[in-house]
Amino acid sequence: MVYVLLAEGFEEIEAITPVDLLRRAGVEVQTVGVTGKTVGGSHGIPVVADIEMDEADWDGTEMVVLPGGLKGTNNLNEDARVHRAIEGMLQKEKYVTAICAAPSVILGGMGVLQGKKATCYPGMEDGMKGATPLSRNCVVDGHIITGRGVGGALDFACALVSALCGEEQARRVAAAVVHHAGA
Repeated sequence: MVYVLLAEGFEEIEAITPVDLLRRAGVEVQTVGVTGKTVGGSHGIPVVADIEMDEADWDGTEMVVLPGGLKGTNNLNEDARVHRAIEGMLQKEKYVTAICAAPSVILGGMGVLQGKKATCYPGMEDGMKGATPLSRNCVVDGHIITGRGVGGALDFACALVSALCGEEQARRVAAAVVHHAGA
């Protein structure tokens, strides 16, 4: 199971692209409403989450996805349940993934990027305390996967598919959506 956490003000493309590509790869994915069942995106697009945060079963979860959008990221960061979920995932050596502002604000703020290579929205690198910031659309360092922003959402989502399903499946999904990484 993969959970994509949605909080009021999330960046729609950064949340929905991973859901779409992971589902195309055959991965079970659920959107999780942290601030309610219907969550408004940063560009006014409301999304009805599959479940709410208190319904999530973290025991069988392989990956958590933290979309960006500064307001959405701040709302995720202010919820203690989100921090507990991230800590639990890291303790079990499961994937914690974040894109845009989320690597800096949430992961950097929690101190989980110490000694890791990571990326985030340009200009927010100082928040990634202890990390080696890279200017790439997506960076994979062990069980932490970070993305730069909306423009790299397909690269980020393909990296998530690769982590869970292998590189070959990621190539098939990328080809199916006519995405050529790096092109």
